[in-house]
Amino acid sequence: MGSGRRLDLHTDVNVCVTAVKRIPVLSFAVMFLVATDTFLVAPLLPDLTRRFGNSPRIAGWMVSAYAIGYCLTAVFSGPISDRFNRRNVLFAGTIAFCVATFACGLAWSFPAMLALRFATGVAAAVGSPQIWAAIPQLVAPSRVVATMAAPTAGLTIAQLAGVPVGSFLAAVSTSTPFFVVGAVAALVAIAVGIWFPSVPPTGHSGGIIAQYAGLLRTPHAPTRFAAYLVFQLGNFAVLSFAATWFARGFGLSVSGIGVAMIVLGAGNTLGAVVGPRIVRRVGQGRTLAVAMACYLVGYLALPFSAGIVAAAAILSGTFFLGGTIFPVFMGLLQSLTTTARGTVSALANMFMYLGSTIAGIIGGPLLAALPGFWGISLLAMVAMAASLGLWAASGSLRRMPASAARGSRTEPATG
Repeated sequence: MGSGRRLDLHTDVNVCVTAVKRIPVLSFAVMFLVATDTFLVAPLLPDLTRRFGNSPRIAGWMVSAYAIGYCLTAVFSGPISDRFNRRNVLFAGTIAFCVATFACGLAWSFPAMLALRFATGVAAAVGSPQIWAAIPQLVAPSRVVATMAAPTAGLTIAQLAGVPVGSFLAAVSTSTPFFVVGAVAALVAIAVGIWFPSVPPTGHSGGIIAQYAGLLRTPHAPTRFAAYLVFQLGNFAVLSFAATWFARGFGLSVSGIGVAMIVLGAGNTLGAVVGPRIVRRVGQGRTLAVAMACYLVGYLALPFSAGIVAAAAILSGTFFLGGTIFPVFMGLLQSLTTTARGTVSALANMFMYLGSTIAGIIGGPLLAALPGFWGISLLAMVAMAASLGLWAASGSLRRMPASAARGSRTEPATG
């Protein structure tokens, strides 16, 4: 990289240093918008219900429609995107996301809103996975985790901002949040089209099923994806039922729960911001091992919390760990292949949603069966211990060779 340009040996693309420096900013913007849109609807549900005259019992479908559209599309969009220039796919997905989000503000009925939220999820599933897939192809191996921290920060900051932004803009009208996010998305789409580097396909061929089968036959792939799934199970179990525990265990009001969740989100965001520095100092494998061990200690201590301050502090610490190691997870998964990174992104998203679903199914009975937060904490501890074992079995805890960190290859070390 001494000449100011670097050669991507897998895609035969010369990417100038200036273009590479824009990747974190554009990646942050795309993921921030997608995540903000995800959290935007929740505070609007009561007003949207009155606007459309639908039953409150089915209002949640306005949130679910987005997730369903995303999941169904990701199954196909990931493998298909591996056949095209990722910049073009990202641009098309962002444009579609802009149009669909803006159109939600024009929805004239409940069914129309469901269809438009579904379409928004489809657009997000086309565009956002390209961020995770493109980064390992565009930056040096030693910069993958640091660069992936930018879209991770976009996701975590959106968790903090999504509900307040939606509530603030809804004071004007229920359409305003969609108009504003759609307009900003249009600007981001233009920026992506102008400044995001070209990422040509790497020549992958074959059917969608063949791509998934080929990926899962890759050494370490089954164990790494299993580790990611089990981690998300434990992570979403805590995230899904923390608010219930805050209300039952500490008597928090709705506003109090909101403040507590902001504290947790702040920990996650801080982890995403400082995580790359920790990884550079400590090393990727050691960071992952120590973080998972700290999870076990934190979840063991959590049920003993004497008050909401202690509980929020411990959970904020565990969320900090999540923000720190999430880019590491993405780097390890993307390092499995050079030809099917879109498929990797799609599969990672599917496992994330699967983990969330399983957590919701088994977390509720555990919360009811055991006192306090013990049921969820024990589930999270088992999940984190199993995830740590699987990451270790896949070779992910080994130290990255110095030669790999300095090399010009676009893959992070696979361990």
